[in-house]
Amino acid sequence: MSAERRPVAVICVVGLTRRLLGYMPHLRAIGEQGFAASLDTVFPAVTASVQATLTTGLLPAEHGAVGNGWYFRDHGEVMMWRQHNALVQGEKVWQAARRIDPDHRTAYLCWWWAMGADVDTVLTPRPVYHYDGRKSPDCYTRPAGLRDELTARQGEFPLFQYWGPTASIESSRWVAQAARYVVEQRGPDLTFVYLPHLDYDLQRFGPDGSEAAHAARVADAALAPLLADLRDRGTTVVALSEYGISSVSRPVDLNRALRREGLLSVTTQRGMEYLDPAASRAFAVADHQAAHVYVADPQDVPRVRDVLKSLPGVDELWDRTEQADHGIGHANAGELVAVAEPDAWFTYYYWLDDERAPDFARGVEIHRKPGYDPAELFFDPSDPLVKAKAAWSLARKKAGMRAPLRVVPLDPGCVRGSHGRLPDDDRDAPILLCSAPEAERDRYHATEVKQLLLRLGGLV
Repeated sequence: MSAERRPVAVICVVGLTRRLLGYMPHLRAIGEQGFAASLDTVFPAVTASVQATLTTGLLPAEHGAVGNGWYFRDHGEVMMWRQHNALVQGEKVWQAARRIDPDHRTAYLCWWWAMGADVDTVLTPRPVYHYDGRKSPDCYTRPAGLRDELTARQGEFPLFQYWGPTASIESSRWVAQAARYVVEQRGPDLTFVYLPHLDYDLQRFGPDGSEAAHAARVADAALAPLLADLRDRGTTVVALSEYGISSVSRPVDLNRALRREGLLSVTTQRGMEYLDPAASRAFAVADHQAAHVYVADPQDVPRVRDVLKSLPGVDELWDRTEQADHGIGHANAGELVAVAEPDAWFTYYYWLDDERAPDFARGVEIHRKPGYDPAELFFDPSDPLVKAKAAWSLARKKAGMRAPLRVVPLDPGCVRGSHGRLPDDDRDAPILLCSAPEAERDRYHATEVKQLLLRLGGLV
């Protein structure tokens, strides 16, 4: 290690805001040692877009990650939650670090865009998809042997606690423990760690109640041993979030409105309806409080705008010119971009009769749904036997049998927190904490984090 190089760790604590920091003494201590700054995020304020900005210093208009998913026109398919790092354009922070210091080493632990990232250490959720439809918990690591080391120490990756109706603090504890092991064994110069826990109960119950305070406390406790290790090693710590979560009460069905107007097409198989993007004149890829609206014929854009603008809960609709003004004007974006009102969010639903909903609608299936579905965080409250059914399905899975988990509600009214639009109040905005007081400022923009990390690491 060069004399100038200093270890830096970046911990993404999803949903972290000034409102929640009061419940998190271990994280708060980072700011007390150094400083706390408001973090101006990018639109859409969603995981994949913001993390791409944090690592490249570019806006979505430049790096191309315009959401957690989008319509891949060359495939004719909506693809959500793709992982390959090559989808993010621009120089990443670790590439810039190696350009300055060829021996610089980076660990990338559960941040998005991990597959194919040219870093030294990778950890990311990666279930095994069996030929008969079963899904088994697992993770992907580089080096490959790290997976076996972590599994031997901590048990298998807790996939079903990482997302879905059983998502819990156990996944964040597992990731934090894994980070401790990687830091100790591999000694990276730059470490990225993603802790998802706050996301769960803030979307389930909203950001203002006792559940949010409890989630903040347990997330802080899960982080405490890792923060102690980093402090003992003299590591500069940056803790931040991609977004804050706002209270919502109104789901908005963009695709149902388009279908009623004859603009969205479906195919029917065994009585179930599936979105047909290539045959649709218009459809929306919903992503929390943002949506990309793809319109096949430019002459239809005014009509589509009129249909969607009339919906309660739709705040703005941006054309290509307005998208450029908001830093999202990229070929991956829709012909229109919809922004929800502060207390509203967009569903992906396109069927008009729940009896004709597709098979994946009632399951946890982030890759097949043509949009984001926060209802996956819930057991269906309308089914009194839902948890018993879930337990039976999991028992069958462990026995090696195919057992689809159909427990997700089709009524989205249970969702109480969302994000995506830019915050109206700094108390609901993401925050950046840094243990190095010499970098203190009142505000940072997400595009400035890459350069901050290089500076903290002694590279510029």
